Parts: sequence; C-alpha cells; structure tokens
Amino acid sequence: MKKVIFLSMMAILFFACKSKSATETKLDRNAQVAMKGNWVISSVTYPGSEYIKVNSFQLADSKCFEGSTWKFISNNNKGDMALNKAGCTSFASPITWFVNRDSQFVLKVLNAGEKARKVRDGYILKIANQNENSFQLIDKIDVGGKMTDVVYQFQKVN
Repeated sequence: MKKVIFLSMMAILFFACKSKSATETKLDRNAQVAMKGNWVISSVTYPGSEYIKVNSFQLADSKCFEGSTWKFISNNNKGDMALNKAGCTSFASPITWFVNRDSQFVLKVLNAGEKARKVRDGYILKIANQNENSFQLIDKIDVGGKMTDVVYQFQKVN
C-alpha cells in the first residue's frame, strides 16, 4: 500500500512540475486582435549594447529590419513580412504567428506555399508596451555569455 501511495505522489509531482512550452499555453486573443493590421518596424535597438551585430531570424542583419513591413491577420494567425531597406537584401515571406497568455509572441517564417505544420523552427519573443499604435517584440540573445535584449519597435501604418 505504501508503494502505491509513494508512486502516486511521485507521478503527481512529476506531472505538476512539468514546464509548458510556448506553444502549449492558451492564446491571448485580446493581444492578437490589437495587432491586427499593417505595421512597420521603426527601430531595432540593443539597450546597453549598441555596438553588436545581430542576424535576426536567421535572415539578415537586424538593422535591415528597420522599415520592414508586417501584416498580421488575427482571425487565422497568418500574415506576411517584407524587408525593403536600401543596402540590404530584399526579402518577403508569409508568416504564421500567435500571442500566448504569457505575453510570448510565437513566429514562424514560411517559404511560399509551405504549410506551417511542416516548419519545425520558429521564434519566441516577448511582447511589451502594446497599445493601439505601437508595440515591441523583444528577443534575448547571448553576447559573450551575457543575455542581451534586441528590441523591435513596431508602429501602426494607417
């Protein structure tokens, strides 16, 4: 009897301590609806570390994202993004995205015609300072053993 109780308690502790991934938590519909529409990244900053070079989303230098256009469709969590800054490689792609209740923005960059379920790699960023005209996405990167923020400032396009 003691073994059954002990094994039951161990099973409960094991499952109670299991962490949830960003994709297993519930969606924050209000945050998603607030992001609906067309946006532009007005700036990319690295608070406290202005002299670093970052390859954002394995696509281009982070400064190439300044002026990029993003469209978020909240009812189906799809959209698209396009890099178009002079002196940078042009790039456009469909995306899938969502915001969970932990204020995490989950993004997948897709190839044309590719289904999101076929894409295994994605990005998890923190959403901050959200209002009807702007919001920030914050990525954490390791710079010499120190975690550093990369802040993407989005502005609403009317």
